[in-house]
Amino acid sequence: MIAARLETLFTRAAEALAALLVAAELAILFAGVVARFVFARPLVWTGELASILFLWLAMLGSVIALQRGEHMRLTAIAARLPPRWRGRAEALAALLPAVLLVLLLPSARDYADDEWFIETPALGWPNVVRAAALPVGFCLMLAAAGLRLSRLPWRDVLAVAAGVALLAGGVWLAAPWLASLGNWNLVLFFALLLGGGVLLGVPIGACFALATAAYLLVTTSTPLSVVVSRMDEGMSGLILLAVPLFVFLGALVEMTGLAAAMVRFLAALLGHVRGGLSFVLLGAMYLVSGISGSKAADMAAIAPVLLPEMRRRGGSDGEMVSLLAAAGAMSETIPPSLVLITIGSVTGVSIAALFTGGLLPALVLALALAAVAWRRVGAGQTRPSRAPASEVLRAGLLAVPALALPVLIRAAVVRGVATATEVSSIGVLYAALAGLLLYRRFDWRRLYPMLVETACLSGAILFIIGAATAMAWALTQSGFSTALASAMAAVPGGKAGFLAVSILAFAVLGSVLEGIPAIVLFGPLLFPVARAAGVHEVHYAMVVVLAMGLGLFAPPFGVGYYAACAIAKVSPDAGMRKIWPYLGALALGLLAVAAVPWLSTGFLG
Repeated sequence: MIAARLETLFTRAAEALAALLVAAELAILFAGVVARFVFARPLVWTGELASILFLWLAMLGSVIALQRGEHMRLTAIAARLPPRWRGRAEALAALLPAVLLVLLLPSARDYADDEWFIETPALGWPNVVRAAALPVGFCLMLAAAGLRLSRLPWRDVLAVAAGVALLAGGVWLAAPWLASLGNWNLVLFFALLLGGGVLLGVPIGACFALATAAYLLVTTSTPLSVVVSRMDEGMSGLILLAVPLFVFLGALVEMTGLAAAMVRFLAALLGHVRGGLSFVLLGAMYLVSGISGSKAADMAAIAPVLLPEMRRRGGSDGEMVSLLAAAGAMSETIPPSLVLITIGSVTGVSIAALFTGGLLPALVLALALAAVAWRRVGAGQTRPSRAPASEVLRAGLLAVPALALPVLIRAAVVRGVATATEVSSIGVLYAALAGLLLYRRFDWRRLYPMLVETACLSGAILFIIGAATAMAWALTQSGFSTALASAMAAVPGGKAGFLAVSILAFAVLGSVLEGIPAIVLFGPLLFPVARAAGVHEVHYAMVVVLAMGLGLFAPPFGVGYYAACAIAKVSPDAGMRKIWPYLGALALGLLAVAAVPWLSTGFLG
């Protein structure tokens, strides 16, 4: 009873602080936009304060995600294990993050201590105010991991702990031999150990960081403080502040009725044609993706509104979830995609250019999916009569405020009114006012849970980015990353050969790692190679993002497919066979985008 009360108190405190930080970030960024654009008196401290709070938000979000078991992980294989081994896989997924935190906590404390002597330039605060988020966050994450372990069967926990200890001891004893292997030891740490952990359902971020820490401890004399500093660097890029803010914007769009207004207008316009609701789903995903930036948020905004009506008209669960998942892959390049923001953050490519270049490639894939949907879905569905012109006009007028939001976001970035980070605060204010004044839908009771969910999802994403940054540094120092980039650059066929091998590589990476960690790991290495091969960086970004989306939503490994099934409340088995024609259409569209650079760069000016 006491343990349950302590856990409840711990959870509520972490959630309240995280929700407060999300709200504070929105207020700070919006104040900066108003001061600079309206009053022409920039507030020089807003970016610095936002950066300080952002690291605390990332760590608290990671705490909540760990406590809820919502860190990104691959569960497809672990879910198919026998019950006994499935329990041990769950114990492993809870134990290894705790092992990682025990290893990194002393280094995180030392790292924060070293920041006492550095002052922030605008506020004049000691930088430990920001850096302390790491040791404090690690302590809270360790507590959350302990609480999760306490809820699992002790036999499973002890069995897994014994196995981990034996493996760690064996690797430690083999350290001299591993050091003599040179870069071949990377196979053990970054293929066998890392791959095994991911396949068994251990959180991806923990796998990255633990493999990196084990590699450094066993084969080098590099201190673990490097892992901590690189994680700090990876999570502290101010451009990444767009991640939580756009996630919150996506939730707000669904709650205020903007997404529903878009869908109703499209349904009134196209619902009577063959496969009309399939076209509505594709169009709605295209529009909503330009608002939320999160594929899960996009699908969650559309599915509850549209799928029940598709079922009433005779649509099968397998076809619907297949189309939903394929639409998620199709819309990966539509701004403000979180993957595009990450590319801009780690490679230096202009985010405004990425936002401009992402619209037409997604449209090409949408048309390919529409052709397949017309043949497969349309014939089996009943069709209502054409909606009266008055009904279409009324739905269109109601949808105007919703349809204006993506235009507002893109225009604000392209015209320099706000940065890609700040523009989300404008979108949030617009969506809130539209919900309150126009659609009269604003459930104040949902606001706090939305802030908490935003922090949780953002923490899970940012922890992966931090861990992947540390892992990318280790691979770079070993020379492996340079060798890989050189090997890809040496593929026969010049530009076409490089693009082909990139498509294959990123499709595989997307199915295992998801887009953001794959980009953090390999983006800084391969984008310079693409430039040297004569591939425009925006064109290359579109090709690799779409390739990762194809892998992300392709069963049996693509976690995006299972997210679509969960959101649609459909068994994964229902769409396992029916999704392949849609994936084929996506592949053909991707090849068209790769073959015609103008589709990505034609509107860059």
